[in-house]
Amino acid sequence: MSNPDGAPGAASGSPFRAAYATAHEQALAKALAARGVDEPDVTASPSQGTTPDSPWIELPRAKWSQLAHDSHIALDQATVERLRSRQDPTDERDVEEVYLPLAQLISLRLKNRGRLFSAQNDFLQLDAERTPLIVGVAGSVAVGKSTAARLLQELLSRDAAHPNVALVPTDGFLYPTAELERLGLLARKGFPESYDRRALLKFVVDVKSGCPDLSVPVYSQVLYDIVPGELNRIHNPDIVILEGLNVLQPAVVGPDGHTGLTVGDFMDFSVFVDADEADIERWFVERAVAFRASADDPDSFFKTYAGLSDEEYRSEARKVWEAINGPNLRDNIAPTKPRATAILRKGSDHRIESVRIRKI
Repeated sequence: MSNPDGAPGAASGSPFRAAYATAHEQALAKALAARGVDEPDVTASPSQGTTPDSPWIELPRAKWSQLAHDSHIALDQATVERLRSRQDPTDERDVEEVYLPLAQLISLRLKNRGRLFSAQNDFLQLDAERTPLIVGVAGSVAVGKSTAARLLQELLSRDAAHPNVALVPTDGFLYPTAELERLGLLARKGFPESYDRRALLKFVVDVKSGCPDLSVPVYSQVLYDIVPGELNRIHNPDIVILEGLNVLQPAVVGPDGHTGLTVGDFMDFSVFVDADEADIERWFVERAVAFRASADDPDSFFKTYAGLSDEEYRSEARKVWEAINGPNLRDNIAPTKPRATAILRKGSDHRIESVRIRKI
């Protein structure tokens, strides 16, 4: 069986994980050691609220939900059902208590970023146009990042201050299947090296350069490939939401020890959707079974598995997790969590339990 979000094949330790450790974790540890403090562990569950020695503000859902200002913006259940992914239980209450306050915080960032941009223009005696805000949404396969990204797009676009909100899944920057086969990377689909990182970085640079017309390739979950000749066209966005497994990935350390630019260097706000790996694996298997409906489509990549029983299909999905998605999460995705502005922590019921915000 192949992975709806990645290809079959064994996965071992990643050079990108090693690069992250040497280029980021060790440098951070050295800097903190010089100050006589321990490196913060964002994988732990800190006490609620904020403390002077922590770079994070941790709020349980009940307190976070109280931060939402009065708003005319609301999503009915039909809209939520349209936006949420398969097997995702997100409902109107989740939108009101979690995503609306988050959207308002992002709007606040955009508003004050505009003031800073104007002040900088005045100082530099320029008349430059303000560039779009870039929001990244990261997390594992099946954790709910696509649902989070679509809900944020819907909420943010209903604000008259920034109605043009573009959602760009990074799946569109995967190499086409034929190219992955040529490069010997088909078994690494979904891992950082399976993306055309140069094209993705160019897109982000174009956004921040103020290019009015942008286009990105389109990926089909049914075809399990880039759709030839199809483009998602974007015109003068106020906000661009970039959603994908590796949007917070650090730059690769080159043979000469130097690093270049990375997508995260151009982000204004980022969200990491987090949960225990055992829960994510269970959600992945449940979602994989739900994908069986597309196996009846003669154009579907999953037609190969149409004859499997539910239990056989579940067994194949677990093998995919053990070989691909689990290692990719541990080696490449989870290590980027400290780079996020906001971390949405889910419980075993797929509901967000707490929100952690990095201090400015």
